[in-house]
Formats: sequence, structure tokens, C-alpha cells
Amino acid sequence: MNIKYFDLNRFNLNYLELFQNSLTEFVSKDYMVLGEPMTSFERKYSIFNDVDYCSGVSNGLTALILCLKSLDIGPGDEVIVSSNTYIATWLSITHVGAKIIPVEPFEDSLNLNFELIENHISKKTKAVMVVNLYGQSAELDKISEICLKNDLFLIEDNAQSQGASCAGKKTGSWGIINATSFYPGKNIGALGEAGAITTNDIDLDIRVKRLRNYGLSEKYVNDEIGFNYRMDNIQAKFLELKINNYQTIVNRKREIAKIYKNNLTGISFQRLPDNCTSVYHIFPILTSQRNELQKHLYNFGIETMIHYPIPPHKQKAYASLCFQKDLFPIANHNADSELSLPIDPFMTNEEVYYIIEKINKFYYGL
Repeated sequence: MNIKYFDLNRFNLNYLELFQNSLTEFVSKDYMVLGEPMTSFERKYSIFNDVDYCSGVSNGLTALILCLKSLDIGPGDEVIVSSNTYIATWLSITHVGAKIIPVEPFEDSLNLNFELIENHISKKTKAVMVVNLYGQSAELDKISEICLKNDLFLIEDNAQSQGASCAGKKTGSWGIINATSFYPGKNIGALGEAGAITTNDIDLDIRVKRLRNYGLSEKYVNDEIGFNYRMDNIQAKFLELKINNYQTIVNRKREIAKIYKNNLTGISFQRLPDNCTSVYHIFPILTSQRNELQKHLYNFGIETMIHYPIPPHKQKAYASLCFQKDLFPIANHNADSELSLPIDPFMTNEEVYYIIEKINKFYYGL
């Protein structure tokens, strides 16, 4: 049996007929950029995310950059962020000229440890950028309280967790402004690159829409130095179709996650806090025998992935910050021990139990 980590072709084929119909309609219209398809998508996603406003942008990194720019965060400011994340979170802070203040995650939930945040707040701290990692909400209720107490902006990097929740409130709606990504492998994935920004603040929404479009307030009138960070209309059309089928995708992923948890023993799973939910963009396990297990599964035709083998503070891109390599032991441990199992929503139960059988064989010879 051969099992891909994620079968994008199988995933998108489920939308083929719907998309072909949508594409036929699209090419018959005079759509350029930021037209009716974009407006329709933004309306749909804002309803999905329980927020007042949404702006479609070119990808997740540009979404993060625009969040920071819209809040006038830049040189001389500090932003608290998890030491355990994909590097895009850090890159956005660097791109606006602010200083990265890494804080370790909880060792079991893998998300930002809210108990450590206040130890890292200074007079220069302007925001906490919290990542909802692997599809699971961070403890946003606790982090929100800390931000309110210390007069800090809360920004969510919700690239992996659209539709998850904390205390009954959706991720991507806790922060004053929030970013997400629709990279093809996400639960709501585009055909290529795309992202979005969500907020309940009309002034921030107006500014983001201006910044993403060259700083234009109207045609040929540039109020500030902006960017070309616009989402393409064809992505907006496809993403709207994906939103319609979102709950079916997540329900199936939750079924697969439950099967894994009920049948794998002796393995560390990502802890899910009582008041948080996960949409299982990724299903991570932690094992000291990560490389050996990955090779073992590969030999049985099972593809896995590592998220992420090199933490940001060890990347060459951040060598100038002179972080000691052992400064963030939990981030280092996650990088050395995390392995992502297949959790494709179109996997069969036969495939899921085959993976379980081979993992149990590795540990117990069963």
C-alpha cells in the first residue's frame, strides 16, 4: 500500500465539476482584480470566521506583514512570538523592522506558553503575535487577558487553524487583527498562493485594503506607500467553493484523529486544552525515535512530514540575532522529535488502520 502524506490531486478532484462551472462563469465576465469574486469571498469568509471584515491578500506572510503595518508597528518596537513556529511568523516582524521576542511554547500543547509572556514584556513591547499551531487553538482567552492587562495588541497567526475555537470563540476573531493562509495544503486551500486578514475594526479594515492596493484611496490617488498584496480573483472563486465544504473536511479529519488516538499507545500527542478545539490541519506526534520511525513507515509505503526540522532561531537567516542554539530547549525538542502523520480527509479507514498497524509494529513488533 502507498499512502501519500497529503494527496492534493485527490483532494481537489472533489471540487473539479464545481470549479469548472465557476471558471466558465468567471471567463465570461470582465473581472480584473478586486472585483465581485473578491467581495463575495470576503463576505463569505467574514461570516465563516464570525468577524465583521475580511480582506483577501496574496499569501499568509503578506497578511502578517499588513497586520503589523496597519498597527504602525515598526523599528523600535518589540513583538512577542512563539519560539516554535514556521519561520513566516518571525519574518513578518523582521520585514517591518520590529524586534522579535521569542517565548517558549508549552511542552505538551506545543502552543505559546501564556504563563511566560509577562516575563518578556518591556516598555517597547507593542504586540503578542500568537500562532494557532497545527490546526489547534492556542489558549487565546488567557493570552487575550494578558494583552488587555498590559495594553498590547493581540495578533493571531491563524494560517493553520481556520475554524478552530477557544472558549467557544473562533480563532481568527480574538485579535484586534488576524492573518491566515490558504496555501493549497490547508483545510481551506487555494489553487496556489492566497491569504486573508480578519478584524472587527473598520478603520483597520479600511487601512489594510488601502495598503494591499498600492496605498490607493481611489484610482490614481495614493495616500501612503502601499504594496501589491492583492489576492487574485480566480483564487477567491475557488476558495468560496472550499468554504462551502469546510465542515465535511474537518469532521472527517477529526474522525481520523480519534482513530489514531484510540489505537496508538506509547506516543505523545499534542495536548488539547479543555476549552480549545482543533481542526487537525496537521496531526503531530512526538517521539525520540522520529527519524527511525519515519524511515520505517517509508519502507511500508507511508509518507510522513516533519513540522519543522529547524526552529527559527537556528536558521541561517537569523544568525545575526546571535541566539544561543540551546536557548529555546522546547522549540529544539519539538524540532528533533515531531513527526506529522497523514490526515488527508479523503483517506480510507483501511489506510488509517494500515498506518496504525505499522507504527505499532515499530514499537511493539505487533
